[in-house]
Amino acid sequence: MQITWFGHAAFKLTDATGFSIITDPYTPEGVGYAPIRESADVVVISSDDDSAHCRADLIPGEPLVLNALDVAKAGGAGEAGGLTVHAIEAMEWELHPEHDIPGQNGMYRFEMDGMKIAHMGDVGNPLTEAQQDFFADTDVLLTLAGGYLTIELPDLMEMIHRVQPKIIIPMHFRTLTYKPRNTMWIESFLAHFRDNHVDFALSHTIDLTRADLPDHSRVMVMDYLR
Repeated sequence: MQITWFGHAAFKLTDATGFSIITDPYTPEGVGYAPIRESADVVVISSDDDSAHCRADLIPGEPLVLNALDVAKAGGAGEAGGLTVHAIEAMEWELHPEHDIPGQNGMYRFEMDGMKIAHMGDVGNPLTEAQQDFFADTDVLLTLAGGYLTIELPDLMEMIHRVQPKIIIPMHFRTLTYKPRNTMWIESFLAHFRDNHVDFALSHTIDLTRADLPDHSRVMVMDYLR
C-alpha cells in the first residue's frame, strides 16, 4: 500500500491493485496546503459541512463519495466502489471559535491490502469507551496530533495506549503552512513517545506492507505534499 499525505487530514491510500482512496480533502485557501491534483476511486469525508474536511468536489475526476457521518448514523457501515467503511459519530471541539454549535462528524476505518486503517476525522473531545473500542486492532492510525481545535493530547494518548495501533501517522498539527496560533507543533505529540519509537519519512509518500508492521506501536512522521 502507498500512502501520501497532502496535508491537514487529507491522505491518499493506494492498494496493490491500484485502487485508491482520498480522505478528508480540504479547501486549500482555508488551510494553506496545495490543491489536491490527484484523483481517486473513492473519497471519504468525515462530514459535509466543514471546509477543511469535506471538499470532495475539489478532487479531479468523478470519484465516489462516502460521508462517514452519514455512515455512522445509518448503522455504522457503508460501501462505495467495493470499499466497506465503518464509522462512529464524533463531535468537534465544543469551544470551536468558528462554530456556535459544535459540528458532528464521523471517525472511520476500512481495510486495504490486509491492513486495518483508521482515520480520526475531526473529533474534538475525550473519547467515550465505545469510541476508543472503535480503534481496537488498528494497524495504521491516521491521528489528530495538534491539540487545539481537536482532541487534547492527553485524551488522545489514553486511546493510543489502550488500543496500541501498529503504525501511528500524525496529521492536523501545526506546520509552516498550517499555523493556527494555539495548534501544537509535532514535537508536543512526539513527547509522548520514546525517541526510538519514532521514524521520520522525510517524504510525503511511503510504501507499507503487512510485513512492515512492527510488534509495538511506532510513529511515522510524514512530510506534506508541496
